Amino acid sequence: MRTLNRTNIRKCCRAGFIALLVVALMAWAWLPGVRDFLTQSLTAFTTLDQHALENFIRSWGPQAAVVSFFLMILQAIIAPLPAFLITFANASLFGAFWGGVLSWASAMAGAALCFFIARMFGRSAVERLTGKTVLKNMDAFFERYGKHAILVCRLLPFVPFDPVSYAAGLTSIRFRHFFIATGIGQLPATIVYSWAGSLLTGGTYWFVTGLSILFALSVVISVARGLYLERHRKRS
Repeated sequence: MRTLNRTNIRKCCRAGFIALLVVALMAWAWLPGVRDFLTQSLTAFTTLDQHALENFIRSWGPQAAVVSFFLMILQAIIAPLPAFLITFANASLFGAFWGGVLSWASAMAGAALCFFIARMFGRSAVERLTGKTVLKNMDAFFERYGKHAILVCRLLPFVPFDPVSYAAGLTSIRFRHFFIATGIGQLPATIVYSWAGSLLTGGTYWFVTGLSILFALSVVISVARGLYLERHRKRS
C-alpha cells in the first residue's frame, strides 16, 4: 500500500513538474519580457565576470534578491555554470551575512530541485543534464563513502555541487537526510566565499580567484591520480 502511494505521489509530482516546465517554455516563447530576462541572465552568467553579474542583479533594484535566488536555481539545473560567482556577487551587494544567507538558502533550493528531478525522471534524464562521465564519477563517490557521501562531497571544494544532488536523487537516500547533510556540508564554503566576496574587488578578486582555480585543479589532478592508481592496483 505504501509503495502504491509513493508511486502515485511520484507520478503526480512528475506530471506537475512537466506542466510547470510546459508553462515556462510557453512563457519563454510568447512573452518577450520573460525571454529577454532569461537571455540577459544567461549572458551575465556565461561571461564568468562577477562584476557583470553583480551589475545585472543590482539593476533589478528591490527585486535584486529574488533575481539572485532565481539565478542560483538556474545554475543548479544547468550544472556547468559556477555558483561561486553568485555567492561573491551576493556578498558584495548584500553584505557577508545577508548575502551568505541568500546564497545558502538559494543553493539549498537548487539542490532540492536537482534531487527531485533525478528521482522523478531517472538516470537517463540526469545523464543529459550532467553528462555520463560526471555522473559515473559521482557514482564512485557514493560507492566509496556510502551514506556519508553527501556530507563528504559537500565539504570537498573540488567536487561539483549540482551533480552530487542529481546523483543522490538516483540513490535510495531519504530526502531529509540529503537535505540535512547538504545544509551542514555547504555551510563552511558559503561562509568563506561570502566573507571573501565582501572583501575582494577588482584585481584582488581575480588574483585570489586565479589562485583558487590553480589550487582546485591541483587537488583534482591529485585525486584523479590516486583513483587511477587504486583502480590499476585492483585490476592487477
